[in-house]
Amino acid sequence: MEASWGSISAERGWLISAQQPEEAAAEELSPLLSNELHRQVSPGVSFGFSVFNLMNAIMGSGILGLAYVMAKTGILGFSFLLLMVALLGSYSVHLLLSMCIQTAVTSYEDLGLFAFGLPGKVVVAGTIIIQNIGAMSSYLLIIKTELPAAISEFLTGDYSGPSKKRMQNVTNTAIALSFLIYFISALFGYLTFYDKVESELLQGYSKYLPHDVVVMTVKLCILFAVLLTVPLIHFPARKALMMMFFSNFPFSWILHSLITLVLNIIILLLAIYVPDIRNVFGVVGASTSTCLIFVFPGLFYLKLSREDFLSWKKLGAFVLLISGILLGNFSLALIVFDWINK
Repeated sequence: MEASWGSISAERGWLISAQQPEEAAAEELSPLLSNELHRQVSPGVSFGFSVFNLMNAIMGSGILGLAYVMAKTGILGFSFLLLMVALLGSYSVHLLLSMCIQTAVTSYEDLGLFAFGLPGKVVVAGTIIIQNIGAMSSYLLIIKTELPAAISEFLTGDYSGPSKKRMQNVTNTAIALSFLIYFISALFGYLTFYDKVESELLQGYSKYLPHDVVVMTVKLCILFAVLLTVPLIHFPARKALMMMFFSNFPFSWILHSLITLVLNIIILLLAIYVPDIRNVFGVVGASTSTCLIFVFPGLFYLKLSREDFLSWKKLGAFVLLISGILLGNFSLALIVFDWINK
């Protein structure tokens, strides 16, 4: 979600009223930006390119650890977990887009401001910063062990402006395709090594086929995908820092460059000194990622909506909130237990 520079002026606890069916239908096609703002920005990109960008942000280098997860949970257990995460993630985006329409903001941080005032904004921004630093560190960890290469793709299509329905379709398509790619990658990685699979899949292939052309080609493609993803997730981390500490200051290229440099130094040090990719993915995923994907959207919707608690949307938000809390705590407990055993 994009945001204009600085913060917004809003009262805490602004409520989302219950909608009539015709209002809900109109909301699906309503633009996420006002007409005036929409005229000031670029017309956007195609549906296919939007799906490609979102898939790039979703997958990244995380795909390299899925075979290891399947080896620990089994094929059926992995399939169930992956499907549940995909469905909950899609519904989470649905709630976020609904709140964007009703509150007239397009920033995750400002949704936190609407729901819980300044503390809500600070918590969301801080979580985004930590999550993106952890993710970028894991990507640089992949770059550290692989070689550079290049691959590109040109996509065309409809260049209409963003709307809730359009963005939901982009999200659903990207999640569905990512689910398919994740499952295929994890399945064949697991069937290749079974319980001998490495936490970083390419290390296993390199051990048995150190000079194989296909393995080297895959390494190059993975590296380039990671190189494209790091700048994509660097932007929200930098934006969150700017909104937390410098929202009342005019834009400065010096400040912009300094924050970028500091963030890059931090993630580089983490990538160099964290020896196992599981440490990065596990801690970040169990804490900040579950908050951003599951906990915050459900919590914000429960806070802002005036719908009856037994309405389908509010019950879904409650299930999303509880699922995120349970998933995060359970995952973190398993990570700590694994560290203790080692």
